[in-house]
Order: sequence, then C-alpha cells, then structure tokens
Amino acid sequence: MTPESRLLDDPLVAWLALVHAPRIGPRTVARLIAHFGSPTAIQCAGTARLAAAGLKPESIAALRQPDTELLETVLAWSKRPDAHILTLDDPRYPSQLAAIPDAPPLLYVRGDVSLLAEPQIAIVGSRNPTPGGREVTREFTRQLSAFGLVITSGLAVGVDGVAHAAALECDGRTIAVLGTGPDRVYPASHRDLARRIAESGALVSEFTPGQEPLAQNFPRRNRVISGLSLGVLVTEAALKSGSLITARAALEQGREVFAVPGSIHNPLARGCHALIRDGATLVETAAEILASLAPMLRDALATSAMASTEVTDKTATATLLDADAQQLLMVMGFDPVAPDELVGRTGWLAQRVTAMLLILELGGHVSSVPGGRYCRVHCA
Repeated sequence: MTPESRLLDDPLVAWLALVHAPRIGPRTVARLIAHFGSPTAIQCAGTARLAAAGLKPESIAALRQPDTELLETVLAWSKRPDAHILTLDDPRYPSQLAAIPDAPPLLYVRGDVSLLAEPQIAIVGSRNPTPGGREVTREFTRQLSAFGLVITSGLAVGVDGVAHAAALECDGRTIAVLGTGPDRVYPASHRDLARRIAESGALVSEFTPGQEPLAQNFPRRNRVISGLSLGVLVTEAALKSGSLITARAALEQGREVFAVPGSIHNPLARGCHALIRDGATLVETAAEILASLAPMLRDALATSAMASTEVTDKTATATLLDADAQQLLMVMGFDPVAPDELVGRTGWLAQRVTAMLLILELGGHVSSVPGGRYCRVHCA
C-alpha cells in the first residue's frame, strides 16, 4: 500500500505529512491541532479553511501531496525492532517535554522508550573540558545516577560523552538527544557509545531518519535536552559554549539550572560563573541538586505510583533506590536515629548519608521526626 492511499487512514502518515510540510514548525503544528483537532482532520480540511488558518499555499500543497520518498524512509525505519515514533498524542510521549511551548510534534526513539518518562537531570558542558572538569562530571554523574536519576545529554564530545559513559559505567541510565536523524551518530567517534546507550538507555531525535548533522539543528536539540529534564547541570563551560544555549533554554522553560564553580584563572569556568551571576544555583555536591529538585522529584514519584496498577506504592517508588540506599534503610532499624549515628553505622561520609536520607524521604520510606532524626515510615 502506497503512502498516498494511507493518508486518510494512517494517523502516523498524517503526522509525518504535517510535520514535514514547509513553513510549519512545532508551534504552528500545536496551533493547527488545537484548531482542527488532529493531523488527520487537517489533512481532510479544505484549502479555504487551511488558508484561513494561516497556512501558505506551499504548505497546503505539501499537505495535499507529501514527499512520498521521505514517508517511505520513515515508515521503513519504524519497522526496526528497537525503533519507536512518538507523536504528541501518544501516551508514551514524555509529559515533561510536552509542556514546553515548542515541543517536537514527533520523537524518533531507539532503545528503552519508557526512560523518557523517568525523572532526568541534564549534564552538559565544554567540548574540551579540563581533566578536572572531566572528573567533576564523572563524580556528579555517578552520584546522581546512584539516586535513580536518568542522565540526559547531547552525545557531543567532551562533557556530554563523559556523562553518558560515566552513567553506563556505574550501571546508571542515560538518554542521548541527537542533532541528527536517529540512524546517524555525530560525532562518528561516539558510534560505540551510541550503540551502548541504545542497548540499555535511549537515543532520541526529532529529526527524520537519514538527517545528517547541520549546524542549525543543534540549538533545537538543546531545547529538547532541557525540556526532557527537571534541571540542567553545567559542570564546565567557556563563555561561548553551546551548553549555555541549553542552560538558557532551561531557564525559558522554567527548569532549574545548576553550575559548578571553578578557578577564576580557568577560561572554561567562566561560562559557569556567568550562569551563576545570572541566577543559576551554585552547586558543589549532588545532594544540593537533589535538595533543590525535591518538590519535583516528589511529584514524579507520586505520578509513578498513581500510574502503576500492578505494584504497590512502595514497590513503585523503590525503583528509584540503589543498593546503598536500601542498605541504609536496613541499618536504620525501627527506632528514630540521627544522621550522625548512621554515619557511624555505615562508615559513609555525612554528605552521602544526608543525600540518601533525602531520597528515602521523597520515596516515602522514611520521615523526619523532632530532633533532626529520621525513622522508617511505620515507626513515625
């Protein structure tokens, strides 16, 4: 069956025809769907109605006769076993991203599509980080991954690649947002990294299969990175770093922006310092990020528990706990205990214990009691 014969009975083809019509961007797509109801309804609308809705003749012509070669390419890609195409009305489309004004109407995903709905933190920065910047990125990635956050970045060389690799090395979960089609990897040196991400995480793109890297696509990619995430962490960046575009997009989207300070003599710290002057939160530990994101994490946990129909609330929230957090829960016992006592029982740093207590409290496993102590929920 040809794409032409499917236009009226295949919602996906109608979406593709709409998204790839010239002079129709994400905001126009949203406006048209709000007006007509669906891409299929737009396809069926008369020329006069489409013109009255503000569409130009070339856009209307493309809707009437879409690029069948492009449609066939996309439909062929969608038949891959690890390929997914999410439209804005797909229940799997991440609600966090759908809330931004220019949300991509289509997402092409390779890998575990369910990760897109999980709480995420974006980690971005310089393409040429210092050794110290690399280590800071690894440290934050390991800690945030241990607390169950998905690490999201852009697969670029430098900080992006370090963050993705560090997440995989500690058995964390990571999402790479591409500035190419979902079947392309840029830079080519990250092909193996992209393969590993697709196997245990997800590769995400709003660009059609076959799309090669174009300079204008990467700022668009950046707003998806921040749109998917609860917040953006910049670990090291120069004043003209592309990661600052992601940070600005995050601020426009109402996301939290965090920046790691550095030496005043390090030119790759100046971007972070500029962000801090402009209102980003200065952070030195992952615990500070978790404390800032606590209300949103609590909402995410509540949403996850409500959506689950096969497991108890406790099991649903436990998915965000790692083995160390579960160990801390066990050593607490059943009586109120102070953080200092837990430091003594575990031998861990106070900062680590405090951060894990926060995660356990957000998950409904412990509660704080008078005197700065904590106890398991059933002994509060």
